[in-house]
Amino acid sequence: MKKINIFIFFILGIPSLLFAQSSFDLPLIPKPNKIIFLEGELNVDLPLQVYISDEFSPFEYLVDEIPKIKVFNIERIKKVRRSHNKGLRLLKAQDSDLLAEDAFKLTVDDSGIVLKAHNSQALINGVMTLVQLMNFIPENNIIQALEIEDRPRFPYRGLHLDVSKHYMPLSFIHKLIDVMAFYKFNYLHWHLTGEAGWRLEINRYPELTQIAAWRTHTHWKDWWENGRQYLNEGEPNASGGFYTQEEARDLVLYALKKGITIIPEIQFPAHSEEVLAVYPELSCAEEPYVQGEFCIGNAKTFDFMQNVLDEVVQIFLSPYIHIGGKEADWSNWEHCNKCQALIKEKGIENINELQNYAIHQVNEYLVEKGKKMIGWDEILQDSLSKEATVMSGRGEEGGMNAANNGYDVIMAPARYLYFDNYQADPRYEPEASGGYSVLEDVYSYDPLPAEIAEEQKKHILGAQGNLWTEYLSNPQQVEYMAFPRAMALAEINWTEEKYKDWEDFQSRLNAHYAVLQNWNVNYRRPSYNIRSEVIFDTANKTNIVHLKSEQTHPDIRYTIDGSEPDGGSTKYNKPLELTKSTVIKAAIFKDSIRLGEIETVEIDIHKAIGKSVHYNSPYSDYSAQREQTLTNGIKGTLRYKDEQWQGFTGDVDVTLDMGRRERLNRVSMRFMQLPDPGIYFPQEFKVFFSDNGKDFKEIGSMRNDLESVDKKLSFKTFLVEMDKPQVARYIKVVATNVKGGHLFTDELVVY
Repeated sequence: MKKINIFIFFILGIPSLLFAQSSFDLPLIPKPNKIIFLEGELNVDLPLQVYISDEFSPFEYLVDEIPKIKVFNIERIKKVRRSHNKGLRLLKAQDSDLLAEDAFKLTVDDSGIVLKAHNSQALINGVMTLVQLMNFIPENNIIQALEIEDRPRFPYRGLHLDVSKHYMPLSFIHKLIDVMAFYKFNYLHWHLTGEAGWRLEINRYPELTQIAAWRTHTHWKDWWENGRQYLNEGEPNASGGFYTQEEARDLVLYALKKGITIIPEIQFPAHSEEVLAVYPELSCAEEPYVQGEFCIGNAKTFDFMQNVLDEVVQIFLSPYIHIGGKEADWSNWEHCNKCQALIKEKGIENINELQNYAIHQVNEYLVEKGKKMIGWDEILQDSLSKEATVMSGRGEEGGMNAANNGYDVIMAPARYLYFDNYQADPRYEPEASGGYSVLEDVYSYDPLPAEIAEEQKKHILGAQGNLWTEYLSNPQQVEYMAFPRAMALAEINWTEEKYKDWEDFQSRLNAHYAVLQNWNVNYRRPSYNIRSEVIFDTANKTNIVHLKSEQTHPDIRYTIDGSEPDGGSTKYNKPLELTKSTVIKAAIFKDSIRLGEIETVEIDIHKAIGKSVHYNSPYSDYSAQREQTLTNGIKGTLRYKDEQWQGFTGDVDVTLDMGRRERLNRVSMRFMQLPDPGIYFPQEFKVFFSDNGKDFKEIGSMRNDLESVDKKLSFKTFLVEMDKPQVARYIKVVATNVKGGHLFTDELVVY
């Protein structure tokens, strides 16, 4: 069988030509690491004889997963003979195949289909590649001959589902597992407990599912804002649900058949209000509805956890058990006689070490049970056993430190992989947690940071996307937030970094929307809105404006005179380079009809760029570019953590030195408002001028004229404009913070 020249391109390291050289469309996700197109083709219209190596006979059911394949007969074979040279063959790889232990090799030619692998997990991965391939073959059912040799970049490819905030039906979780398998995920982190509900039947503690699984309000936010109470199962207003142990076992086996291991999470020692409401004796206060942390000084706390874990490890076949370990409020322990007695008994030096002690006890118990503990990066401590695995959720730093210290790590940083974050402009999206992670951000993430020492990179097991469900009350909302971002995660976990290509991924993604539609997955459709990106060249004082879209080859029209664009406006073909203040307005059109919102981009090449700013009141931890932030010429984006929005917990009070006396016409600052994380507009914006930097005269002010607070992301420019130009060297601006949250501003604009 001759190989087409595409292989030459491949081995020369030009991955963008991987698919482009063949007329056979192959939009696989995740992208294979090695593919060779061959001469010839296979017609799958006729029934195929199926041969399966005896070692793989328990996985005969996989044949039924493959669409469009007609099976003539299935035969189990102990040894491959010459007669087994046609049909569909699922074969145990031999040493002569030179396959890595976790790799598979899929060959399609005029004799049929051959899939070789060393083990069941690699076999399932290969079958899923074949399943995708069969979804995209032409209507004539003819496949171009090809060879795919592939293996995952990382051994852990996970997705997290929080069912404590909102109970999710088993039928949906089965569906989610099916879709995960299609995209080669191999771990489902099932978040079963938390303050909003306990979801797993524990025979030793029936009240956990008779009471703690049920609450007063269906939606988490309503419950959170209205007393946070639990009810008995069967009461008229009881909302929630739980999974029986039999249901959980069945789900575990179902997932394993798809190559997916389910990891349960039982939260400890915090976020346990639901447990302490029914077993208040396990809290420091010994009263319900007072705290969410277990009493560490109470020996019964560890009896409870051990009894629960005894049942959990009998249900789940996972080598891992997740115990949470995050966001504990230590103040309860500081005022607890039992906790203080334990601190004295064990010689514990501070309250932080008390949490470490609790985590250590649970870790030791799981090790005795033959399990590995996973916890969020807050579990890191000097005495933590190396058997424990760290899940880095707050950011990348915890994961990097853990890996460099010899711990296995799963990367799940909120900035990229919290799928409860907004995935587009929050002004047009359903309410979410407040973060912001667009599809391109997810795809850009590399789980292997350069800061990790070469010899410790083996400790990065992979990455996980997290679906916290505070704002996701039903399966449709979960699907909307998960897809297509989970598909980008699938590729960063599987495909070598050097073969990733954003535009190529976007192109392949388009073919998968039809697959998701067939599964009735409520994925987020590509938006018709535009997202702008402005890159400012401080040396030349020019702005490069990129107009981006989730559409493929969109017809973007724009204006630069402040007018609204229409079908006859200038077509956007390349980034715009601007050397003066401009208002760009752009939108997507189809046949002269505008399809989305108008994106307005204000470019300010103003007098204050590069000038010195003195802070009369300090900025907060959101320091952005520190003293350069307000005059660097760069506007903030939709994300308040983008290092361009500077935060203040008090008033904004800064003085700008223009360097010399200047004619001044107007002064403005733009502010962000996003109430959920506590970001508000100022009450009033005042401007003062001075010649000596000491004696200031108020020039004007602007009050916030919005009577109600919009819960969605919004922006407002506070402007003071003079009736006639005035001359001054120093400009002082004060924006008053009356709501006690944060003020966020990105630029002090002066003309």
